[in-house]
Order: sequence, then structure tokens, then C-alpha cells
Amino acid sequence: MTAIEPNVVPFASPAAAGGDPYVTTPVAYDAILLASFGGPEGQEDVIPFLRNVTRGRGIPDERLEEVAHHYRHFGGVSPINGQNRVLKDALEKALVARGIDLPVYWGNRNWGPYLEDVLPEASANGHTTLLAFATSAYSSFSSCRQYREDFARVLTDTGLGETVTIDKIRPFYDHPGFVEAFEAGVRESVQGYLDQGFAPTEIQVLFSTHSIPTADAERSGARDIDWGEGGAYAAQHLAVSEWTMEQVRAAIPGAADVPWELVYQSRSGPASQPWLEPDVCDVIAELPARGRKAVIVVPVGFMSDHMEVLWDLDTEAAEAAEEAGLAFVRTPTPGVRAAFVEGIVDLIEERLQGRPNAERPHVTDLPGAFDVCRPGCCENVRAGFKPAAAGIAP
Repeated sequence: MTAIEPNVVPFASPAAAGGDPYVTTPVAYDAILLASFGGPEGQEDVIPFLRNVTRGRGIPDERLEEVAHHYRHFGGVSPINGQNRVLKDALEKALVARGIDLPVYWGNRNWGPYLEDVLPEASANGHTTLLAFATSAYSSFSSCRQYREDFARVLTDTGLGETVTIDKIRPFYDHPGFVEAFEAGVRESVQGYLDQGFAPTEIQVLFSTHSIPTADAERSGARDIDWGEGGAYAAQHLAVSEWTMEQVRAAIPGAADVPWELVYQSRSGPASQPWLEPDVCDVIAELPARGRKAVIVVPVGFMSDHMEVLWDLDTEAAEAAEEAGLAFVRTPTPGVRAAFVEGIVDLIEERLQGRPNAERPHVTDLPGAFDVCRPGCCENVRAGFKPAAAGIAP
């Protein structure tokens, strides 16, 4: 790809402002922004949090309460904030160990600490050239562009848009540090079932990720790349799942006959709106008819054991497996495994050093893990395009 006209990327560092897909100029970032979704930390927080998540949609509290029971089951506390505190601490220590002197600020989109508070704090401390790591690895509106739109909105609303820049780390779905947890988990689980006497064809591996509206999925990723059905979002998950099974089959005799499938979970839209399918629990219910006796559920779309993992997989999917008479294992997420934390530091170093794309580690051959998002990628079909940092305007 050729360079775009200068100054087409708003709120960007000078190195990224020209719009090249890969930034190969070193950037002297002065802070890291750990950006995440946020979650309630008590029963009284649940409905206000869900109002934030669904802002602008006019959803009454009565309907929000239908979702709230997931959180209330765990005392109204989402694990995601606690997990981000642990990740922030681990990342700070890993940066120091690597000789990188950068503070880490943590800000959420939907609950405290809010980006609205954290960005002014960073600016007041003299940190104005930020590199953001969003806690979602794949390309879609909710996992990438929505973060970029929130960065732009907060910079504008706080009046920091002329002084603070935010670049964003590329989609990291196929970075070795991220996928290590999935490969290790599947390998250990398949071997465990084989050791228990299950035949390879009696074992089913289900790679599970968050479902999104089909129309959003089709618009995910750069528009000049043919991603196939489901856009970049589905293509990236399929590629990681396929790579994982290739490693497991190479490592375990007989594992070549273990079937696998990509499934979806956590649908939240109206029945009239098409979302990515099939649903993980629906597939689990069908497995006995396929001759399966054991299932391995891999949370390939998730970075840590937050609510969608604890409720939708550890609770609902586990119950579906029990009802179907299947042995059930859910493999680990990356969390704060050493490989993943070190992988985040690698991603930070890419931008500090301006490392060429050819020298960046990845396990799949998919294109499109750009430093600067391309025009028109990851459109929100319902709301259209809003100003967004770290990408070329549509």
C-alpha cells in the first residue's frame, strides 16, 4: 500500500498521521494506555453499568435486569476490573525488566476508572504521546473501532485533542504470546481425554468467541481485503483456531482425527437481527448425535476470564454439556500468563522501534494487522461512522 495524503489521521502521533498502514518510524511514546471495557464492582453498580453499555439505545431498566442476573450471580462484581489491575501491575513489571521506562494508565469505556478521568490525568502528568493497548485482539466495531471512537470523543470533550495523541497497537489475535494459552490448553485437554480412554473421534473441540451482528461482521477489517463470509472478525478467529489445531495434531499422535469447529456465544441482540452462529450451547446439545462423548471449549475470542467466560462458558455451556452427557473442559485464557505479558511488551516495542511488518511475529498468514486502521473498516451499521483516533477517516 502507498502512503495516504499527510495529516489524514486525527489525534495521531506525527509518525502515524500520514496514514501508512504500518508505522516504521520510531515513536518516543511517553505512556501506555491500557484501555478496557469496564465492569461493575458491586450490586448497586450493575444497572448503572448496563445503562452505560447500552447508552443511546433506549433500553428500559426492566430489560437490563434480565442481563443483570449474570452479574448478580457473582455478587454484582465483574471480574474484569480486578483482572485489569493484575494485568497493569504485571505489564509495569515486565516493562521495567525490559528496560522500558513508561508509565501505564488504565481507563475503561463503561465504568471507572473512566477514560474521561484517566486522559486528563495523563496530560496533567506531562504524558501526551500515548500508545493504547485495548483488551481485545480481533477486528470488529466493538473490539477495535469503538475504542478508537471513544478515544476521539474523550480527547474532544476534554479539550485535549490539540495536545494529546493516541496511537493504537495493531490487532494482536495471532501474536505468539496471545495464542500460546489456547494451544497449550487444547493440547493438554486432548491428551487428557485420550489418556482417559476416549477415542479421537469422540472428542470435539469448540473454539468460542463473542457473537456480533452479521452486518457488523461483514464490515470488519480493511475494506480492500476479501475476508470471506463473516469479514475479518470470522476470518481471524478461524485462522487462529486452525493454527491451534495444527500444532496440537503435530504434537499428539492420533489427534489428527479430533474434530473442531468455531462457535459463538453471548448474543444480546433482538431475534429479528441476524448474528453470527452457531451458538455454543446449541452445538453442544447436538454433539451426542455426532458420536461425541467429550467436549473441549476454547475461549479463543477472550483475553481473560471475565463475565462472558465465567457465565456463558463455565456456567451455561458446562450445564449444556452435563445435560448432553458429555465430559466438559474449558481451557484457559491468556490472562497474565508470562508469554502473553511479554507479548504485550513485544507489541509496544514494535511501535517504539518502528519495526517493519516483516519482522513482527505472527502465527497466521492473514493480512490486515495494521497500525493505522484503514478508511471504512469496522463500520457500526446502526450508528454509522463517528470520528475515531488511530485510523484514516472514511
